[in-house]
Amino acid sequence: MPPPTESPAATSHGGLVDSAVYIRGHRFASPSGLAETYRCLQEQDGAMAWIGLYRPDIEQITSLAREFRLHDLAVEDAINAHQRPKLERYGHTLFVVLRAARYDDLREEVEFSELHLFIGPGFVVTVRHGEAPDLAAVRRRLETEAQMLARGPEAVLYAILDQVVDGYAPVVAGLENDIDEIETQVFGGDPNASRRIYGLSREVIQFQRAARPLLSVLDALADGAASADEELRRYLRDVTDHLTQVVERVDGFRHLLQNILTVNATLVSQQQNEEMRSLTAASYSQNEELKKVSSWAAILFAPTLIGTVYGMNFVHMPELNWRFGYLFALLLMLLVCGTLYVIFKRRGWL
Repeated sequence: MPPPTESPAATSHGGLVDSAVYIRGHRFASPSGLAETYRCLQEQDGAMAWIGLYRPDIEQITSLAREFRLHDLAVEDAINAHQRPKLERYGHTLFVVLRAARYDDLREEVEFSELHLFIGPGFVVTVRHGEAPDLAAVRRRLETEAQMLARGPEAVLYAILDQVVDGYAPVVAGLENDIDEIETQVFGGDPNASRRIYGLSREVIQFQRAARPLLSVLDALADGAASADEELRRYLRDVTDHLTQVVERVDGFRHLLQNILTVNATLVSQQQNEEMRSLTAASYSQNEELKKVSSWAAILFAPTLIGTVYGMNFVHMPELNWRFGYLFALLLMLLVCGTLYVIFKRRGWL
């Protein structure tokens, strides 16, 4: 019967996903439960148990804490999660918190998950609170390298750290591609660019919070916090070098996004100024047209007013019987219209 794997499908319901007992780097047993794992570990001298859990319940964590004498504070952190990367030593047991990252190409988003490790004499307990990292791949790789696995729990810790840091590389590539797309959006005048810049900036900050604290964890391990094995320290220093490159690139992303946001704000401001100038020019043009229309309306209103006066049906209107009344009315209309035309022309309304 093949051993269980720590794949997402196998861990969708949580609990124990894989448990193995190793002797000198080789899998000796694949217990089906925690009690059987404890029994195998007690019966075999020099054995190491590697227990993998995915979002375990309190009973499982309590059982592990009782068997391996895990500290209450570490157990509480493992249950509640939402911890930043750190390394704590409780007697002969190390408690390590890691934050793995995975880039979702479909949604173009970064997903973060939390991983807790208990490392002690003869045992490794991994508690995952997300799909990443792929611990099944780590286990398979180590099981093909018996010499490395024979180095004990510290070798497992190194392999998991290496997997987590290697998993950051696709995330960096994905973020870099997103930034290139954002630059195209910004200079293309896309109105949604600001929203995407803000969202990507949040992801970069979260990535910094996941990766940067891990540097201090690796430094402490490389300085001998976990093991006196010089060869493992060399491997850990190599992981530190890779992580340093990741952190430096992510820091660069954050500064670049700040610059892009500034450029976008400048371009948006320029666009708004251009729109305001266009609106002002249009408003000015409309005002000029309105002046012309108003001027002609006033000019045409004068003869209409005079004609209206003469069109009233009153009996006692001296002008109606005056010989020159008609000519006077026409001249008055021309005079008023000409006067208004000259006034409006001088003011630039016509």
